[in-house]
Amino acid sequence: MSAGGNHVALIAVTKTFGPDAWAMAQVAGCDGVGENYAQEVLAKAGAVPRANRLPVHFIGQLQTNKIKQLADIVDVWQSVDRASVITEIAKRVGRPDVGLFIQVNTTDEDHKGGCSPAELAQLVKQATNVGLLVNGLMTVGPTDADPQRTRSAFSLLRTLADEHGLAHRSMGMTGDLEIAIEEGSTMVRVGSALFGNRPSRQQ
Repeated sequence: MSAGGNHVALIAVTKTFGPDAWAMAQVAGCDGVGENYAQEVLAKAGAVPRANRLPVHFIGQLQTNKIKQLADIVDVWQSVDRASVITEIAKRVGRPDVGLFIQVNTTDEDHKGGCSPAELAQLVKQATNVGLLVNGLMTVGPTDADPQRTRSAFSLLRTLADEHGLAHRSMGMTGDLEIAIEEGSTMVRVGSALFGNRPSRQQ
């Protein structure tokens, strides 16, 4: 998608939808699909051949014990937020073209994933030292969706990305993508606006 003359990558968030959502996202011209749960990634990858699918972005909280299972499927790891995850990705992922985003908690909400802004420099350094290329940063807007707090969170991520020389900023979802784009997002993660109401996740 284009916004203000700049291309903003559109990641279709397909969590809880079936494998057909991957095909629909490709037909719709999306740039990738986003998944939150390891078991869903494995199930959909088993149903959709690699040649017929978009790049797979993992955007949910990462558990180190799941990385080995996902290593050959995930193309972009968007929710890297601690040293143990970086170590495990470096150990398990042998593909030189794998994408890596560090998730930053820009809202200071305890329940949200992401490293603190103060921890970011050390994680970027660690990833570089183990041979991984950090493509950009990712964040999630505030839970209360307050426009002013949302803008502040996204502005902070852009500042941090600029400080570290990172070109990509994954920020903005269905409810706040306009603010995200205004604040310099290069990648938005959209689900319900594309596919409608999300079905309940099967346990």
